[in-house]
Amino acid sequence: MTSSPDVTVIRNVRPWGGDAADLHVADGAITAVVPHDATAAPAEGAMDGEVDGRGLLALPGLVNAHAHVDKSWWGKPWVSYGGEPGVRARIAHERAHRDELGIPGVDVTLAVLRESVRTGTTAVRTHVDVDLGVGLRGIEVVREAVAALGGAVHAEIVAFPQDGVLRRPGVLELLDRAAAAGAEHVGGLDPASIDRDPVGQLDGLFAIAEERGVGVDVHLHDGGELGAFQIELMIDRTLRAGLQGRVNVAHGFAVGQLAGSRQADLIAAMAEAGITMTTVAPIGAAPLPLLALREAGVPVGLGTDGIRDLWSPYGTGDLLALTTQLARLSGLRYDGELVTAARVASADAARFVGREVHDLVAGAPADVVLVDAENVPDAVVRAPARALVVAGGRVVARDGEVLV
Repeated sequence: MTSSPDVTVIRNVRPWGGDAADLHVADGAITAVVPHDATAAPAEGAMDGEVDGRGLLALPGLVNAHAHVDKSWWGKPWVSYGGEPGVRARIAHERAHRDELGIPGVDVTLAVLRESVRTGTTAVRTHVDVDLGVGLRGIEVVREAVAALGGAVHAEIVAFPQDGVLRRPGVLELLDRAAAAGAEHVGGLDPASIDRDPVGQLDGLFAIAEERGVGVDVHLHDGGELGAFQIELMIDRTLRAGLQGRVNVAHGFAVGQLAGSRQADLIAAMAEAGITMTTVAPIGAAPLPLLALREAGVPVGLGTDGIRDLWSPYGTGDLLALTTQLARLSGLRYDGELVTAARVASADAARFVGREVHDLVAGAPADVVLVDAENVPDAVVRAPARALVVAGGRVVARDGEVLV
């Protein structure tokens, strides 16, 4: 591994495919975006912190809004898929075999985070398992791995009850402890089909959120009217608790399965309650109505879900490649729609990682990804290699080599 000095200016890049510009940087943030002047000489003594962008397309750092970085076996010898399909069966299989793979472990978490950084991810919301077997150790592991990267990736943590909440007495208390210790969100999982008590699970989660001042992020695989009913319960609790803007539905397959006015009414109610959604662009599931959600004012984030874990051998951590998949599954073809997909995976996901702004503008964190692409639609459909990744004003990857 090598290191690089703090960046002072990234010269001659095309932010969002626009005119050539220079991004000035100080203290890890973008301080100015000015038109590039090819005739201007560099400031005296500035060469060490200057980066030549070579006219490449610049995007904000990619934001993984739904990850499980504590679960991966990335970097270990191949692990053959085993167990049976279905959420309950995958939970049981993971619980039976995670210890033999050293999961959760700092080494494997660090490996998958470094791979994510290599492909341009600079911020992540990660669900971290909290259960009776592992306690809060997974959260400690993730924090240690993130710290080891020295600011290359910003992370928010969801304390996630993968094995259920109410069906495992003591888990609700663990979630409360995690929130008290600094986890930014508490998670839930299929309140109806896993705990068989949607009211009870959601009441418990929202009570913690109100008491500890954290967000709520619920995995919801239940489809159709069963899933819609649980979203309606979340809408009601969000409004009553005053948690607008702090509640997220992950997956939410039901929204994509509903039709006509039923779907439109549910989306409108979610928008009124300030509820957000995250998707992992899964193949084989009814895609979320991405454009309808955004038009109604429901923010949508994109995430990788698990990456090479005991749930599935698939996943690379490359969020730009996943953006290509999101665009295809959502039927996006027009240039403006493809730009929307890129924004979902970057600038518009600021709220999912606790940032007010995450873009190529003054005041934003200096998180920048450079790619050799004609324009943003070209970058979305091809997902070209990341030529340079800057995080917090520091070069953290260059031409496929991670520098942290």
